[in-house]
Amino acid sequence: MLYPITTQTRTVQSLNGVWKFALENEATPNDVSTPLETKKSMSVPGSFNDQGVTRDIRMHVGYVWYEREFVVADSLLNERVVLRFDAATHEADVYVNGQFVVHHKGGFVPFEAEINEFINSGRNRVTVKLSNMIDYTSLPVGNYSETKDDEGNIVRKLSENFDFFNYAGLNRYVRIYTTPKTYISDITVTYDVDLDNLAADVKIAAEAEGDYDEVKVTILDEADQVVGEGNSDAAISLKDITLWQPLNAYLYKAKVELIKDGAVVDVYEEDFGIRTVEVKGTQFLINGKPFYFKGAGKHEDSFINGRGINEAYNVADLNIMRWMGANSFRTSHYPYSEEMMRLCDREGFVVIDECAAVGMFEGFSVDSASGMAAKSTWSVLDTKEAHEQAMYELIKRDKNHACVVMWSVMNEPDSAGPGSYEYFKSIFDYSRKLDPQNRPFAYVNFQICGVDKDVCMELSDVILLNRYFGWYWDTADFASAEAHLREDMAAWHAKFPDKPIMFCEYGADTVAGLHAIADIPFTEDYQVEYYKINSKVFDECDYFIGEQLWNFADFETKTGINRVQGNKKGVFTRGRDPKAAARWLRERWLNIPDFDYK
Repeated sequence: MLYPITTQTRTVQSLNGVWKFALENEATPNDVSTPLETKKSMSVPGSFNDQGVTRDIRMHVGYVWYEREFVVADSLLNERVVLRFDAATHEADVYVNGQFVVHHKGGFVPFEAEINEFINSGRNRVTVKLSNMIDYTSLPVGNYSETKDDEGNIVRKLSENFDFFNYAGLNRYVRIYTTPKTYISDITVTYDVDLDNLAADVKIAAEAEGDYDEVKVTILDEADQVVGEGNSDAAISLKDITLWQPLNAYLYKAKVELIKDGAVVDVYEEDFGIRTVEVKGTQFLINGKPFYFKGAGKHEDSFINGRGINEAYNVADLNIMRWMGANSFRTSHYPYSEEMMRLCDREGFVVIDECAAVGMFEGFSVDSASGMAAKSTWSVLDTKEAHEQAMYELIKRDKNHACVVMWSVMNEPDSAGPGSYEYFKSIFDYSRKLDPQNRPFAYVNFQICGVDKDVCMELSDVILLNRYFGWYWDTADFASAEAHLREDMAAWHAKFPDKPIMFCEYGADTVAGLHAIADIPFTEDYQVEYYKINSKVFDECDYFIGEQLWNFADFETKTGINRVQGNKKGVFTRGRDPKAAARWLRERWLNIPDFDYK
């Protein structure tokens, strides 16, 4: 799916701004044939929860309505007009002028529909019925139930199988864009790279609809100089290439033109970087050199916006991570906005791209140390269809991004219980066929499903671990934590001696400004000592390829006594103020090279 841009043949019109908003009233259902009757407003993009302020909106489980008017210029009616939602969390029915247009389930990827048959010249109306409900068939997973009160009204209850707040709404941009009736529908970038001679054979495969004679491809460098020309699917040889490197990005541009009778019918420009990715033994190679991941898991999470896109936060977060000496992050636990992915391409940040397969564990608990391996996860959950759709949509969207070096198909799933291997193998086999650049695939192991229980790691190209020795396990006992961490690492390496290992989560909840002389949990001093212990063990292992802590910044979670205004494992506060650990990690990471550390 192509990102909406303006070219000589295409226009983009924003539908962002203040929309009408209403909670679903099941006693008097909304009639989409007439304008939405409400006095409430909601900013788009943005989650509705914190904007709404009051509990009935913030904690709402069920359906909500969004609506706004838009104007279509006469000149656009001769073009193909497309309505696009970058994310509607988690399920949406879209109507234009009271007529049903499109349905989509999955809250973190874009969807769109042609609307020519539904629109008129001048004023039009778009209405969205949106659900924030998730269950055992959806990604992410939630435990959903409903009853009826004494008056017969449906009472919905949702307990999320994950430790972050279920922010919902029109969380990303809404746009109308136009193309000609004959148009480019998709572009896939692949290349074979000769690292020794800095040369590459680049293929720009374009999909198109309509009547055209040929697809012309022109490749330009960052100075907009032509460096190669050809046709779709044909190899275009480039010499003296500049590689896309971590924290030192270089982007080429593929200009794709549809030609009919010698004239350009449609044109699209796709930025792309050239780099190689390979897992070789216990090393993760980028451009043939051993790369060491330094960074964090993070969330799309900010005050008021909730999970709504905030490009100022995106820019600030990457600048903060660069200040720390970080070079990478994981999109925990869902696909991030396309704007963030494009920014990472430009800034050179390395991304582990994760789909929304979080909470795939029967009886998930925030206090995971008290849990036992599930016995019936894969007979209780019915997520295969949603999981395949999620991987298809993620890879279809992000396949050309140089920043993406690995796909994560699940976070902390049940990889030990009955049926887990069969489920995992099915998802891995399906997903591997989708990526035209053949990147590595992995999943993130849950500590409950340790090396003695996990039966799925052979399917993964890299061993990604979430480990909390010194927090959920061995709390306030750093000597035991260090010993158990060392034992765990050694056991994984002994079982899989030819696979690299990295941490995708490790951390300790920390209240900013809280201090103590002794090892007291929740203090800044404890968090620093926690990272010192973990780092000591990391440095002993030549097969260890990266450390992505949990979490970059404090974030909101669901209501419960295990969290006080959210998860406090951030090395920064939710407002991005540094805790003591951030400065300690900065000193460490700035002295660890991106390449050839291990």
